[in-house]
Amino acid sequence: MHREQISRIAHTGHPIAAPLDDDAVRRLLEHGVPRDGARVLDLGCGGGEWLLRALAGHPGLRAEGVDVSAGSLERAREAAHARGVRERLVLHHEDARGFAASHAFDLVISVGATHAFGGLPATLAAARAHLAPGGRVLIGDGFWAREPSSEAVEMLGDLGDLPATLDLVVADGWTPVHGHISSRRELDDYEWAWTGSLASWALDHPDDPDSAQALAAASAHRDEWLRVHRDVFGFVCLVLRPTSG
Repeated sequence: MHREQISRIAHTGHPIAAPLDDDAVRRLLEHGVPRDGARVLDLGCGGGEWLLRALAGHPGLRAEGVDVSAGSLERAREAAHARGVRERLVLHHEDARGFAASHAFDLVISVGATHAFGGLPATLAAARAHLAPGGRVLIGDGFWAREPSSEAVEMLGDLGDLPATLDLVVADGWTPVHGHISSRRELDDYEWAWTGSLASWALDHPDDPDSAQALAAASAHRDEWLRVHRDVFGFVCLVLRPTSG
């Protein structure tokens, strides 16, 4: 069972692949989408859930998503067709780091995908390259809520605390105009959904050759969450506008 398949099953019950509840997602999009006729881009869109919700809430909005996973993009197409928004969604199967568009976007989204760009500054630079004048960026990334162990740093990366994260963003030429810090409930709900969906799939498919691996992956993930990073990891989403230009 490859990593993409594990992630797909694990996110069955939590299609927003980040520790955010539906109300937080709605409010972030309300602050991020500047008008109904906007163009929206998601760099690292996965199954396209951010774009699907933006399209559902804005009948004049057009959206594009970029991801390296063909399977995730196919699921996004199927979901867009089911929700009646397929004609307003364009999906690109390529590395978001090298994506080039023929036009700029009013909102660029990248939530939980900074690792694919090499960190928060590189992700912001990629978003800026696609941003129309007056546009906004919706970005989500982890931070250390408390001093992490060396094991947590090795597992999740060399993050800063929340003030340091905001300092980095501001120093890079951005002004936060809205934000959301995931609550303990949102963080726990996400992890329970991730491990529970994967474990349930394994138990529901005992004869599948991947069943034992899926159950072991759920157990290992749950153990890492509870023992290593539950008490130190936080997640923040920011709606940003360029400070100048």
